[in-house]
Amino acid sequence: MSAKSVKIGVVLSGCGVYDGAEIHESVLTLLAISRQGAEAVCYAPNIPQHHVVNHLNGEESGETRNVLVESARIARGKIRDLAAFDVAEVDALVFPGGFGAAKNLSSFAFDGAGCTVHPLVAAAINATVAAGKPVGALCIAPALLAKVLGSVDLTIGQDDGTAGALEALGARHIKTHAAEVVVDREKRVVTTPCYMLDSSIAQIADGADNAIRAILELVG
Repeated sequence: MSAKSVKIGVVLSGCGVYDGAEIHESVLTLLAISRQGAEAVCYAPNIPQHHVVNHLNGEESGETRNVLVESARIARGKIRDLAAFDVAEVDALVFPGGFGAAKNLSSFAFDGAGCTVHPLVAAAINATVAAGKPVGALCIAPALLAKVLGSVDLTIGQDDGTAGALEALGARHIKTHAAEVVVDREKRVVTTPCYMLDSSIAQIADGADNAIRAILELVG
């Protein structure tokens, strides 16, 4: 399959690192997909955000926002409700990071190893894996895969506390440096740490590029 015919689903979780999808990771993932000749298909669940954070001072604002509506900012309006996800329409699925993955797509930020994953997110992951198609995750988003898939090789970088929570879910954590990827070839899962490490935006770009490259190799 040529890269030009490959479609990669990108699941966003809002807009902004503290309460949604991490913007650098999201945009650079979309850029990597485009530069490598594939096509991104964006999704987000049509649900309320857990909360809204003022990114200037880090405090909760008291506002209410919608994950799909906020994600549309990053996707320039070209985004689908995750409820309409059809695994037959994509060749792979990838989750950028940001606290939205751990607050909106799951409860990992609050419950750690005792977390739940939103049913639509879990269904999309399970359907993709069942179809033998690759799943990728950046930054904290591998927590979703640990909860849904259990026994899987992945990375969130080098944070022992977070790695321990993922291992409590059955995952095998592998320590990595900036832009490195871990590929579980049996489960067809690709992960990279991004801003879980003290990374520059250039390193985030490299990590996203390496992750998408590994996903396209698995797609074949």
